[in-house]
Amino acid sequence: MTTRITRSNPPQLHQPPGYHHITVVEAGRTAHLAGQCPIGPSGELVGPADLPAQIDQVVTNALIALAAVAAAPSDVVRSVVYVVSDDVSTLAATWHHLTESALGEAFTSASTLLGVARLGFQGQLVEVDLTASLP
Repeated sequence: MTTRITRSNPPQLHQPPGYHHITVVEAGRTAHLAGQCPIGPSGELVGPADLPAQIDQVVTNALIALAAVAAAPSDVVRSVVYVVSDDVSTLAATWHHLTESALGEAFTSASTLLGVARLGFQGQLVEVDLTASLP
């Protein structure tokens, strides 16, 4: 059975910046990844107070998690990005960094970007939650 993923934007809704309003998966299994945090292999927070370094670690971790279930960024059907900030330029820079990364294609599906007050690890600035469609 082949998974078919269709992404669309109804013409009655605004044109989103890179993602799609709707992602439909017609067949297959689904992998729900835990929120990917900027935590290195030995359990340490990577890049304290350095948002770009933390984004890079989150991308690395997400790619490893996707590969573990034989998925790629193109198989992602839903993403939620959490950033510890209420600054629009910080949120936009985070989105841009993610969409230009090796994980970038994951953010063309239904996506949400949120500014939050705090995340789970002390000093954590970003987290990415992904759902992927599997064959």
